[in-house]
Amino acid sequence: MFGVPVHLNVSMLLLAVLVTVTYGQFVRGQLDLSAPAGYLVGFGFVVCLLGSVLLHELGHALTARRFGIEVRGITLELLGGYTEMDRDAPSPRVDLLVSLAGPAVSLVLGLAAVLATLALPDATLPNQLTFQLAVSNLIVAVFNILPGLPLDGGRALRAGVWAVTRDRHLGTETAGWAGRVVAVGTVLLVVLLTALGRLAPLGLALMLLVAFTLWQGAGQAVRLARISRRFPLVDLATLARRPFTVPTGTPLAEAQRRGVEAGSADAPLGVADSTGRLVALVDPTAAGAVPAERRPWVPVDTVARGLEALPRISAGLDGEAVVRAVQTHPGAQYLVTSGEDDVLGVLHIADLAQVLEPNRKMEK
Repeated sequence: MFGVPVHLNVSMLLLAVLVTVTYGQFVRGQLDLSAPAGYLVGFGFVVCLLGSVLLHELGHALTARRFGIEVRGITLELLGGYTEMDRDAPSPRVDLLVSLAGPAVSLVLGLAAVLATLALPDATLPNQLTFQLAVSNLIVAVFNILPGLPLDGGRALRAGVWAVTRDRHLGTETAGWAGRVVAVGTVLLVVLLTALGRLAPLGLALMLLVAFTLWQGAGQAVRLARISRRFPLVDLATLARRPFTVPTGTPLAEAQRRGVEAGSADAPLGVADSTGRLVALVDPTAAGAVPAERRPWVPVDTVARGLEALPRISAGLDGEAVVRAVQTHPGAQYLVTSGEDDVLGVLHIADLAQVLEPNRKMEK
């Protein structure tokens, strides 16, 4: 829609079935409908909900595009939806406007449905549908402006902290911790409603799933903030390991022995052609799978990958751009180049992870 790809996650099918059945049974009792008619109305309500969520996300997407941020797509799933953008907002003001655009759309839809409900005759199908749309959109609008990531209100909080402190990372971390508070508050609300007998089993399951999703998203936000602070420490010229090369046709055992003797046991093992030009890198996994007794008879070329098969990263990229490139082309090794064919070395993803999250193993 409007040039934005829209995807339906398979979990949306579960939501469609749940809403069709539960709302279909509810509306049958309210309007004295037959079973098929009730379930048909329930399915119609699912379509209306999908449309409401889609419009909410389009609010984010079109506002982001208005400020020059490209949108990769919108995904609709069990707990609503999300909009994927190709980069972060360039300023707190843009971040605030993009984050509040979705709840604003839901609020307008909810208020319009309220007016429609008041204008329609009571105890009729249109009245019942508009009432449910009013409730659902107003709940979405209010819940999403709660100040904690990954909710829209959390992004607004991040923008506010960013504007005051001039530190986007602090804003993200603050909003992430606030999101954990919102998640805990959701669990406490579930406990209270359950104790009062006000929460059906389906509602209990969905609210607990919402709380879990909030906790996970908030934790990812805190982690991202800590990683982002270390972007300036990413120096590809330092991180890239210079390959230790051997001529093509060298037995694997001999190549590994030469590497140990040269003190380059941890360096990537490269294969050079007759002119000494690097043409391939030995795949450590493939080399490790060769039995030790066979390595004297296996040429390095058979366990090597040509350079054209490896993703490349320019040595001039900053930390954020490096991470974005790795996310776009996941892999274990990357050629670090200063030009079209000038290979400076090989970046191991583990080395990059060690710079960005030095204490992650200890925390586990």
